[in-house]
Amino acid sequence: MQTITTNAIDLATLFKKQQDFAPQMANTSASQRIERLNRLIRFMDDEGEMQGLKDAMYQDFRKAEVEVMLSEIAVVKSHALHARRELSRWMRPHKVTTPITLIGTTSYIHYEAKGVSLIISPWNYPFNLTFSPLVYALAAGNTAIIKPSELTPHTSAFMAKAIKALFPSEEVALIEGDASVSTALLELPFDHIFFTGSPQIGKIVMAAAAKHLASVTLELGGKSPAIIDASAAIDKLAYHLAWGKCLNNGQTCIAPDYVLVEASKRDEFVEAFRNGIERLYPNSAKLVDNPDYCRIINPRHYQRLRRLYEDALSKGAQESMGGTWNEAERFVPPTVLVNMSEDMLIMEEEIFGPILPVLTYSSPAEAVAIIQRRPKPLTLYIGAKDQRFIQYMLDNTSAGGAVINDYMLGFGNPNLPFGGVNNSGIGKYMGFHGFVAFSNEKAIVRRNFGTLSMLFPPYTQRVKSIMALVQKRLL
Repeated sequence: MQTITTNAIDLATLFKKQQDFAPQMANTSASQRIERLNRLIRFMDDEGEMQGLKDAMYQDFRKAEVEVMLSEIAVVKSHALHARRELSRWMRPHKVTTPITLIGTTSYIHYEAKGVSLIISPWNYPFNLTFSPLVYALAAGNTAIIKPSELTPHTSAFMAKAIKALFPSEEVALIEGDASVSTALLELPFDHIFFTGSPQIGKIVMAAAAKHLASVTLELGGKSPAIIDASAAIDKLAYHLAWGKCLNNGQTCIAPDYVLVEASKRDEFVEAFRNGIERLYPNSAKLVDNPDYCRIINPRHYQRLRRLYEDALSKGAQESMGGTWNEAERFVPPTVLVNMSEDMLIMEEEIFGPILPVLTYSSPAEAVAIIQRRPKPLTLYIGAKDQRFIQYMLDNTSAGGAVINDYMLGFGNPNLPFGGVNNSGIGKYMGFHGFVAFSNEKAIVRRNFGTLSMLFPPYTQRVKSIMALVQKRLL
C-alpha cells in the first residue's frame, strides 16, 4: 500500500473499497481484533519508530521528547493495552433483565460494528488523538479512514508511513491534505464520524453527517475553568496548574483556561503560580532557550493569542506575570492577567495558549454565575479542602467531566467516559465507552416459551378484562 492522497486515488473508490470490506471486518473475532491491536502495540514498543515520532513532533512544534512520551505514546499505548485486555468481555452479549410482561423471553444487547468510520484528528496532540480513537474503531470491528491535520505535516507524514506498514487500505487508510480533503470526505456516507477539534468546525462536521444520518462523536473544547477556594492548598495547586497550563504550550483541550480564585487568595495564588513556573522551567527569564518549553503551532495561532492579549490589556487587564514574546520563534511566555472583565475577547474564546486570566469571586454563587454565563466546558477543575464547597460546585455547574485538587487527569482513567457536553462535545469515548462509540448496540429479545396471543384481536370482553388486570397489577 502507498500513502494515499487525493491525487493518488479517488476518495469514493477508497470509501467503496472499505465499505465492501466492512462486513468481513465486522465479523472478526476478539482474537482477530486483538491481533490488530497488537500491531499497534508492537509499533509503539519499537524504539526506533518512536524516535521517528519524537523527531517529527519536534520539527512541527519543538515538543520535548519526554512530553511526547507522556502525552502521546503512553496515552495511546494505555488505551491499546486496556482494550486488548477487556475486548473479549466487551464483545460478549450483555444480558439485561426482562419485565414480567415479557415473561418467557430473554433480552440482551449485542454490540456490532457500525461500519466505515471517519476519524478527523487535530494538530495539538496529533499522534494521541489519531491513534486513540483508531484503537476503539478497530476494537469495535470497523474499517477506518483517517484525515490528520495539515498543520503538523511531519507528524502526519510519519503517521501515514505507519498506517501503510500496519494495515491494508481496505482496513485502515490515512489521507493527507488540507481542509478541502476533509470537505470531500464529509460528502461520503460514512457510518460514524469521530471528530476532534473546535466547536466551530464541529458544527460543520455535524451538519455534514446529518445529510447521511451518520452518527458522530465530537470531541471539542471550550473554556475549562479552574476554581480555587480559600480552603485550597494554594502552593500545590498553583504548581500543578502551571504544569497543566504550559503542557504543550497550553494547546490542550482540557487545559485550565481561566482561574476563578476567592478574592482574598488572588495575590497568593499569582505568586505561587510564578514559583511553580520557576520550578518547572528554572531560570524562566531565559525560557525561550529552554528545550522543555513547546512552541505555538504556527504564525496564525501566535497572532490570535497576541490579539486576545492586547485586547485584554486595552480593556484594563494588568499583566501580573509575563515576558517578551518572539514572533519568529512562535514563543509565548507563561502570562498571568489580572483585573479581568468578562467583556474581554479572551473571556469569550478558548485561549489554547499559555495565557492565564485570573478572575476573583466573593461567594460560591458568584463563581457559579460566572461559569454559567459561558457554554458548558469540557472539564471543570475544583481546588478546595472544604467538601461542602466541592459538592456545591459539582451540583450547580455542568461540564463534560471534573477533576478535584489536580489538573489534566480527566484523560487518564480508561474506565471513565471522556467527552464534553453541548458546545464542548457530543458523545463519550475511552475504554468501554470508546468501544460503544463505534458500535451499534443491537437490542435482541428471544422468545423461549409462552405467548402474548391472549391479548391479540378480536378484543373481546375477556381480552379487555385481562388487559385491565395487567394494567392494574403489573404496569
